[in-house]
Amino acid sequence: MATTSSSALTISSSTTLVDGKAPRQSPSTTPQCVSLPTLPPPPLQSHNRSWKTTVYCRKIARNVMAMATGEAPAEVAATELPEFVKTLQEAWDKVDDKYAVSSLAVAGVVALWGSAGLISAIDRLPLIPGVLEVVGIGYTGWFAYKNIVFKPDREALIRKIKETYNEIIGSS
Repeated sequence: MATTSSSALTISSSTTLVDGKAPRQSPSTTPQCVSLPTLPPPPLQSHNRSWKTTVYCRKIARNVMAMATGEAPAEVAATELPEFVKTLQEAWDKVDDKYAVSSLAVAGVVALWGSAGLISAIDRLPLIPGVLEVVGIGYTGWFAYKNIVFKPDREALIRKIKETYNEIIGSS
């Protein structure tokens, strides 16, 4: 059997000057502390959360009691739908081919998503966005000069907008 012997290596520090510099101190002699900022205390939500839970449970209990007795709950009976939702429901009820309208809506969402992707791809090209911006500013200036600056042109533009609006809406 072979025996191994280990010898300890010791390093002694001296206070002599080397090249005219002050001696370094070992890390153990000068403590360095890193302090981190303290975090703010967590918000108090337990009281608020328990209150919301209690209110929610009371609403459920009222709704169950109302269903058991056959009465409508007071909150449901008192609330009315906004006029926009009512108009939308009436328009949906008038539609004969709901499948076609739903398909058109889905196709519109897909087209919107695809066009957004196309625009973001064009925006990543090096010179194209700047050129398109200059073209847009130029067209805006031309349109303003042609249709908005002078009063007869402005009145003709307003008349054309009203005519187009009436054609779309269908009113005379």
